[in-house]
Amino acid sequence: MRRFSLRVRLLLITAGLLLAGLSLISALLSEHLERYQLDRIDGQLQSFTDLVSRASPRVPLELDAAGELFGPALDLLGAPYLVYLDAEGQVDQDLRSAGLDDDTLPTLDELRTVPTDGEVVGLPGADGAERWRAAARPTHGRDGTVIAAAPLAESQATIDALRRSSVLSGGVLLVLLTAVGWLALGRGLGPLRQIEHTAAAIAGGDLTRRVPDLAPPETEIGHLGGSLNTMLGQLEQAFADRAASETRMRDFVWDVSHELRTPLFGIKGSTELYQMGALPDRADVDDAMRRINREATRLAALTEDLLVLAQLDEAPEQLDRTPMDLRTLASDGRLDVRALDATRAVELTGPGGDGPAGPSPVRADEARLRQVVTNLVGNAVAHTPPGTPVRIGVGTAGGRAVLEVADEGPGMSAEQAERAFDRFYRADRSRNRHVVGQGGAGAGLGLAIVRSIARAHGGDVELATGLGEGACFRLTLPLSGADRA
Repeated sequence: MRRFSLRVRLLLITAGLLLAGLSLISALLSEHLERYQLDRIDGQLQSFTDLVSRASPRVPLELDAAGELFGPALDLLGAPYLVYLDAEGQVDQDLRSAGLDDDTLPTLDELRTVPTDGEVVGLPGADGAERWRAAARPTHGRDGTVIAAAPLAESQATIDALRRSSVLSGGVLLVLLTAVGWLALGRGLGPLRQIEHTAAAIAGGDLTRRVPDLAPPETEIGHLGGSLNTMLGQLEQAFADRAASETRMRDFVWDVSHELRTPLFGIKGSTELYQMGALPDRADVDDAMRRINREATRLAALTEDLLVLAQLDEAPEQLDRTPMDLRTLASDGRLDVRALDATRAVELTGPGGDGPAGPSPVRADEARLRQVVTNLVGNAVAHTPPGTPVRIGVGTAGGRAVLEVADEGPGMSAEQAERAFDRFYRADRSRNRHVVGQGGAGAGLGLAIVRSIARAHGGDVELATGLGEGACFRLTLPLSGADRA
């Protein structure tokens, strides 16, 4: 069966069940008709023997004349063979239908076995092929027995005719229903073939294919199609995420290689100049050592930032959380801005610039959040002209702790803002990388670290900006009470 198609297997099963049902119905009908015929014959025989046994005995009739006169009447009464037995069990007289043959009649020995209480029994014919039903009653007025018998040939012929017609009509019906079933199964399995074609197309690489609406959603085919489309959507998204991840990994490796190559080349170049004797003066050697130290510092900062990102990616929940207030970090951030550029005006306000700074209690890793504020402050100083005012807002808004670092610089375009938190992304790659305090050593990792730390705390960081409108980085974290809940 496994080598056949589903359509063929279903058709064979259906045809088999149909054949079994037709056979069972035919057998039940035949049995019912046979029982009905026997009951009818038995009833006629019992009634006839009871009637004849009560009649007064007559003078024996001439057999030929009796047969010619009473033969049709015996057929109508359902007892074509009537026998009188005397007290010794010998045939006194008998009457029969004209159509009966002597070779088919029951023998005298068989007739003597018929009980005289009116019970109907079966008897074989003299030729062994005919079957009879017989009933007997004792006669009134003289000693003897009257026996009425009827052959089952006509009844059996009726039953055989029914069986033949049942087989013929059942065969025709089976062929017709099988043909109809073949067509119906073809239409019913059509949706499965469409699903098969869709799966084959997806296996061939077309991940955009979907199963069409083949049936109402409440049906089995509808449920199957909906489930498959959901699964296919997830698969397509998984492949897209995988491709995007591979692309990001390639870009990451390329950026890391590029960022590492620049300081390494600087260090290597300075050492080669020294080895070649191209630094004869002490001042030249000191200058080369300063360049080497600067590039080594960049390498150390870049390595440290990469390690921070790797730790946050692998285990973001491993934080040393303690109760604290973001106002402390905001105050330290204001001092950091003045230390980086004393010409800048720094304002400490509430969220959105409304009112004074307010309390902002959180349960967080203070060292990590200091790194966030340092990176945001360094970013504001690095990407705005000297003297540009900076605002640091702190407090609560919408049931969250908020810390903002806003500037009035040139801002960013929508495309730049969308990628601002990507690793190794810099809106202006020609910008000086040696800004003191800027996270990521100018490599474009500072904002990526900010977002990773924020999300590790159950919060996030948002950017509101526009060309010529400045930039506002908004850090939101759960309040300490909400965090404990």
